[in-house]
This record gives sequence, C-alpha cells and structure tokens, in this order.
Amino acid sequence: MSTAATYAEFAAREARGVSPVYERLSLAVAADETILELLATVPEGKRQPNLLFAVVRLLGGPVGDPAAFHDFTVAHWDRIAANLRVRATQTNEPGRCAVLVPVLERLPQPLALLEVGASAGLGLYPDRYTYRYGDRLLGTAGPVLACELTGTEPPARLPEVVWRAGLDLNPLRVSDADDIAWLDALIWPEHEHRRERLRAAAAIAAADPPHLIRGDLVDDLPALAAQAPAGATLVVFHTSVLYQVPDERRRAFERLVGTLPGHRISVEAPGVVPFDGLPPAPDDTLHNVVALDGVPLAWARGHGQAMSWFAGRR
Repeated sequence: MSTAATYAEFAAREARGVSPVYERLSLAVAADETILELLATVPEGKRQPNLLFAVVRLLGGPVGDPAAFHDFTVAHWDRIAANLRVRATQTNEPGRCAVLVPVLERLPQPLALLEVGASAGLGLYPDRYTYRYGDRLLGTAGPVLACELTGTEPPARLPEVVWRAGLDLNPLRVSDADDIAWLDALIWPEHEHRRERLRAAAAIAAADPPHLIRGDLVDDLPALAAQAPAGATLVVFHTSVLYQVPDERRRAFERLVGTLPGHRISVEAPGVVPFDGLPPAPDDTLHNVVALDGVPLAWARGHGQAMSWFAGRR
C-alpha cells in the first residue's frame, strides 16, 4: 500500500468519528506531495500516521490546521525525521485492559503477567483499575475504563496478579518526564479523558513499578518467562504490537510462545495474527481480534472501548 493510501485509510478506518483533527490531517497528508516525498526518505515502517503526528506534537508543532502542519513539517523535517527513526508508537493505553479482563477472569488464579511490547508497563495493572461494562461496575480504585461489551456477560471479578513483568526494545519509565511526554504526545488531540487516564495509571505504576526489561521478543522472552513464580499461571500477552515486528521475527515469536508454559492472549489485527473462519466484525471500528492460546474469542476496538464476543457465547 502506498503512503498516500495508508493515510487515507487511517482517516477513514481509525480517525473518522474518533478524532476529527486526525481525520482531517490524514486526508491532507494523503494529498500533500511534498510531505509524501519527505516521508519516502525514512524507512517504510516509520511513515505511519500515528508516529508522524505524535513526533510533530512532541516537537511543539501544530496538528489542528493542515496548512500550519505542512509548514512546520517542511521547516523542521530534519528533527522530525531523526525522531521518526528512533521512536516507535508505544501507545500505552490502559483502556486495553478492559478487553483483557474478560479473558483473564477465566484462567486459573493467581496470575503472573508478562507483556510483550510493554512500553511503560501500564497494561500490567488490570487488577488495579475500575471497569464499566454497560451499567456494571467492577473495581473500586484507579481510573475508570469504559468498554461496550456484547456477546458475553461482564466479568464478575478482577484478576489476582502476583507478578508482573514487561519486555520492550525501548521500555519507558513513568518516573521519566521525557518518557511521559512521549506517551502524552501519542494520545490523540481531542482525547483529554485518555490523558487523565494516563496520569492516573502512571501514578499507580510509579507507586509499584513493574519489572521492565529492555529486550527482544524472541531472544529474551524465555529467560524473563522463567522468572515467573511457581504456583502462578503465566500469561504472556500483547496488544497492537506485532504489526511493528518484521515477518520473520513475528513467525519466530509465534513458534516460541507456543512452547512456553501457561497461556497467551493476543489482541492484534487479523492481518497481523491471522485466523481461519473469523466471523465478520460487527462494524469497521472493531479491527482487533482477541484470542486465547490461538483461539479467537472476540473483536475489539483499538483502545479497549468496545468488545464483541463471538466464541462460546454465554
């Protein structure tokens, strides 16, 4: 897919109805030959809309006005390109825990959680947040994460987590102001509720920091998994991560993770982790598949806002 088509698709599939600012900006970039030519000078994996827009925001550039965005991007391209090359879309969205909890509830407790692509580790605290599934509230502390859940009953209990660890090529620290600034820049402009959520989740992580390891999802996963305590169910999980991994490494990860004890939860687009015989998604905002041990269970939105269960309905 061309870079222009990528931006047009991002506008239609991800930003429409979610971020008018990014929908408008994505369409403008898709038709902006100058910016498209500049993007062609960085590796293909570094041309994605979320990454470009976040880098511009981090550097103090405007995203609300496409013309001003164009001028800033052209004038500051060297700095922007340098950041694109070394940064990744490490969106650390706690809201994704809302689609993990219905799966985690079904596993033998207590749990040892290991997140691949953990960023700052905010996804490692599903037991510390509160969830709203329709009119059902689960939990009493932390930020409230709302999820429109259909096809199954809301979970009745929070998971019991006794160990939490994360693996990332570039782990971020909630105690580092620059790392928090990058996570803030990755949040879409209108989503002030997500900024509030980021601050609340970061406070939880700062009070009880997760065990984060800088490493590769193939080379370093077995040693980290071996640190999980005996008597706890190991759960390796990843959400919207594998699309950034080259195909060969992704296949190596798939082979490796199947050899580990415990369970694996994946929340990825079906083009990244494919499955046969998937039912159609109820709408085009549900573009991730939630799976347990390679068995697809539900469709989900990218930030955990909705989940449509289709396996073993109860």
